Amino acid sequence: MTRVPKANWAGSFHYGFRDCLYPSSVEAVREVVMRAPKIKTVGSSHSFNAIADGEVALSLADVPIDPVIEGDGRQVSVGGHCTYGELAFLLHGHGLAVHNLASLPHISIAGAIATATHGSGDRNGNLATAVSGLEIVSGDGRLVKVTRGDADFAGMVVHLGALGVVTRVTLDVQPEFQVAQCVYEGLAWDKLLANLDEIMALGYSVSVFTQWGQQAGSIWVKRTASAEDWPADIHGATRAMVNRHPISELDAQNSTDQLGQYGRWSDRLPHFKMGFTPSNGEEIQSEFHLPRKHGAAAIEALLSIRDKFAHLVQAGELRTVAADELWLSPQYHRDTLSFHFTWVRDQEAVNAAVGHIEQALSPFAALPHWGKVFTERNIGAKYEKLAEFVRLRDRMDPERRFSNPWLEDVVFGSN
Repeated sequence: MTRVPKANWAGSFHYGFRDCLYPSSVEAVREVVMRAPKIKTVGSSHSFNAIADGEVALSLADVPIDPVIEGDGRQVSVGGHCTYGELAFLLHGHGLAVHNLASLPHISIAGAIATATHGSGDRNGNLATAVSGLEIVSGDGRLVKVTRGDADFAGMVVHLGALGVVTRVTLDVQPEFQVAQCVYEGLAWDKLLANLDEIMALGYSVSVFTQWGQQAGSIWVKRTASAEDWPADIHGATRAMVNRHPISELDAQNSTDQLGQYGRWSDRLPHFKMGFTPSNGEEIQSEFHLPRKHGAAAIEALLSIRDKFAHLVQAGELRTVAADELWLSPQYHRDTLSFHFTWVRDQEAVNAAVGHIEQALSPFAALPHWGKVFTERNIGAKYEKLAEFVRLRDRMDPERRFSNPWLEDVVFGSN
């Protein structure tokens, strides 16, 4: 029986696929693409909108990931459907690491880079910035290979599934490193607003978790190995002495270890352990990225309308991401502060709340995460390099095999 994807991992978005194809080799992928008038690649199904939806799905689950360490140990090449958790396990055997991980280690590499999924850290680019090479099956079945520095490379990494099927990814790697994290609770809004840049620079990766209540919430600080002691408090927020879950009322057993105990990078940089249900499961997610210089003003703008959305928030998160050169990255040429929302699973109410948030953030050049819930259309027009991306799409997929109504409406503004 054909395994047809029915819904995303959270069950909050239901696909329209009537069939799913499972080629077992790259050659078979090429044949499938050449035969299919319309097809969409599915990975770990972590998107919350129709970016990957369509009539016929293509899964690479049966294609071997074939990991190879290259470049004298400076790069790793793997199948694009490899998850970051699987990658971390493979790299550990060689004493290697990638520069950052997202909150969840369960997501596929190809899907994460296609939507500029990120992780956090003032000096850390999103996950796509680690890509140094790609192999993509284009709309006519060609296997296109590009490396960093090639023409159009910067347009092909964050590709939104519009250019082809990513069969292989090469990533920059570095020696394995240690990370510890501590949580500081009881942060006041006035302290966060007055010390935002200092707080976000406290570690290698920093998150502020909030439910948009009377207090700002908690600071999650992740630091690389250091002789420094952990302070007892940070701007009035006190160090937690037990492990915490980002959603405050949930048990911390599936959260990565805290309490200042150093461990492998891959066991600390995500918020959640492999082998557990990611985050809460019963949820919807949204996220908006805006220039760092607008951070405090944007927080104040959201506080002024929190009565319109806070009751729907399971967890909110503030993170920073460094600027990059990737055409359709929300961090293109700008360091960003990112506002993440994990919502209760009430799509109609969430859509209304997101509309209010988009309006509040509109003065600050906010851009949504490509794979999460937002209500604005024609987002592509806000990207400086859209025209170049359209020309790239015309060459890679002239027959629009990989398109769908969502892409045409949200990215290309054709409808």
